[in-house]
Amino acid sequence: MKILAAALGDCIHVIGARNFLHLAENAGFETQFLGPAVAIEELVRAVQDVDPEIVGVSYRLSGDACEGLLDDLKARLAKRGLLDDRVYLFGGTPETGRAARDAGFFSDIFDGHRSRDDVIRAIRRLARGAPIEAAEVDVPPDRLIPRIERSAPMPLLRHHIGLSSVDETVAAVRELAEAEVLDVLSIAPDQTAQQAFFRPDDQAGMTEGSGGVPVRTPDDLRRIRDAANRGNRPLCRCYSGTADVFRWASMLLETIGNAWCAVPLSWYSELDRRGVRPLSQSIPEAQELMRWHAKRGVPVEVNEPHQWSLRRASDAVGVATAYLGALNAKRAGVRDYIAQYMLNTPGGLSSEMDLGKIQAMISMIESLHDESFMSYREVRPGLSSFPSDVDTGRARLVFSTLIGMALSPHIVHVVAYCEGHHVAGAKEIIESARMTRWTLQEFLAGTPGAMLLEAPNVRQRARELVDEAQAILDAIRALGRDEEEDPLTSPRVLEQAIRWGILDAPDLEAVGVTPGKARTAIVGGACVSIDPHSGVRISERERVARILEEAGVA
Repeated sequence: MKILAAALGDCIHVIGARNFLHLAENAGFETQFLGPAVAIEELVRAVQDVDPEIVGVSYRLSGDACEGLLDDLKARLAKRGLLDDRVYLFGGTPETGRAARDAGFFSDIFDGHRSRDDVIRAIRRLARGAPIEAAEVDVPPDRLIPRIERSAPMPLLRHHIGLSSVDETVAAVRELAEAEVLDVLSIAPDQTAQQAFFRPDDQAGMTEGSGGVPVRTPDDLRRIRDAANRGNRPLCRCYSGTADVFRWASMLLETIGNAWCAVPLSWYSELDRRGVRPLSQSIPEAQELMRWHAKRGVPVEVNEPHQWSLRRASDAVGVATAYLGALNAKRAGVRDYIAQYMLNTPGGLSSEMDLGKIQAMISMIESLHDESFMSYREVRPGLSSFPSDVDTGRARLVFSTLIGMALSPHIVHVVAYCEGHHVAGAKEIIESARMTRWTLQEFLAGTPGAMLLEAPNVRQRARELVDEAQAILDAIRALGRDEEEDPLTSPRVLEQAIRWGILDAPDLEAVGVTPGKARTAIVGGACVSIDPHSGVRISERERVARILEEAGVA
């Protein structure tokens, strides 16, 4: 198929047209560019002589001038019978794009709002000979892993959404889907929904809309899913429940087609007071919830490590719990595992130490890969790292995204630049997603991310943390040396590891579930354990040895 393109009239801007033709060439099209400032009659003669299936017209100057040019072009093409049986495309600015829409003979218009991925999708439709406006012939996959594979090397973009009412959330989801800037929408329900959805009597006295959207019926979720069924049809997923977890999971799958399950191994319990379940109940229920989703072919994320890091646990505890989450998922039969890596957590980590920490997590989790288990990397900025100043928040978003891209993620969890100041609505999410997508495109165009990971300090920190995480895991194994099952997947042993403080964090001191004796500090850009009495840095091996010695475990 042939594409003929030109910058029309007195317009000398050709970069957009050139970029489009380059993408078309990669898709197998034969292209011809007439150049800048092409007279109308010259373009009409070329259409007649070359007889292309597709004609691209570019104009980036004033809208008024564009309107007159396009009216003249349309009349001349119609007079010679050249409008039918071919596709006309327009590229320009939002202003000239409006003139092109009014002209009425363009099948698609690229006015700067379309992402590179959307342009590529449009070209794919053309390559199949489909009408470019027939979006239904290019519906994105409705399951996560095929969508990841189709998007590669561009990661999928995810953002959370949960405004103070269902109506507001539905309207925002509709706007986000039509903007085609996200691949995954994470519905954030309020705590009342997570804890008491199936217990109306318990909802009395609970705060309406606290921390998310107050979904109260399955139809609320269906409305949100229906609102997303437009534009690029983003996948929907939702947080797990903190009570009645299997009824909640079943409802999510039935109403929104939950793209993947995210469940902590030990949290949403008495440990963080987001629920009332004791650890003796929440840990085995989490394992069974992983198994429940695995049997249904639903990917699983165990969002364990950043829960510890958010409470200022040492980096080594973060790495050890990342491995525990993945191991327990694998043992539960999970085939497709979403490994979320939260940057900038806890606050104060340097980029080098942060990358070293994530690299250690990756090496341990991906050591579990085999024909039955595969993990997919998801990176995100840490929410607590976003400042209250929204302009600085924009810088944080772009910088964190750039650092995260060095890790070759499959999914990028966008955090809106305004989150340190106020909850993001559709407008802020769209702006944040566009900033993120631009950053990804620039990175993929040729940024040496491997240089960041190969930096000596990054590699050294990753090696240190693998060793320290192994010391923590060895201590947990020592607790369960008399267990018939693997201590690292034993609910009893895992609970004991928390209650004895092998897994501990400073900000859990007042909770009463752990000893609360752990102390950490940022030293050289890394979060490390320190002696609670002397304030001197200690290794994890020494820290857990003290705990085992006090407990009489040799």
